[in-house]
Amino acid sequence: SACLVGSEMCIRDSHSQAGLEIRLTYKMSQSLLQKHYAEKVVPALMEKFGYKNPHQVPAVKKIVLNSGFSATADKNHVQYVNDEIAKISGQRPVTTIAKLSISNFKLREGQPIGCKVTLRGVAMYNFLMRLINISLPCIRDFRGVPTRLDGQGNYTLGLNDHTIFPEVSAEGTNETIGMDVCINTSALSDDEGREL
Repeated sequence: SACLVGSEMCIRDSHSQAGLEIRLTYKMSQSLLQKHYAEKVVPALMEKFGYKNPHQVPAVKKIVLNSGFSATADKNHVQYVNDEIAKISGQRPVTTIAKLSISNFKLREGQPIGCKVTLRGVAMYNFLMRLINISLPCIRDFRGVPTRLDGQGNYTLGLNDHTIFPEVSAEGTNETIGMDVCINTSALSDDEGREL
């Protein structure tokens, strides 16, 4: 029989005469960035903004990767964009379709016009760590990122070349995909979001 006590799992062998008991300790998988946030960022923000409860401290809730393409794009391009976004995020993207027909843009209702992925939890923290530590420094002539937020503590970063991510191979194609990386936080103001 097995029972769970706190973070320990005990397995008792009822068949043996000695009544053997084995205790296994386990820990939930946690990203390095998530660990850094819990150990260093939360206390620093509590001290700076005077929060009384750690649950008041702003946190990253989700990251949305969004990439659009031309309404006249062929099926191969749509599949290529979906595959590349899936490699970058580690999740299969949802293809977004047009809700309205707009003749000036040669757009018909129901046509695929982009794809998006929403990341939460460990996958979100892992992606954010790869973005900050590996991908952004790979941008040619990198001089930092814009510091403006949307007024509610959320941040959107536009990337015009997907080959900065190590998961994607730049060989064999001369096509680059642009995308938006939207970082959604629980911050109530831009100052809190920027500090986070």
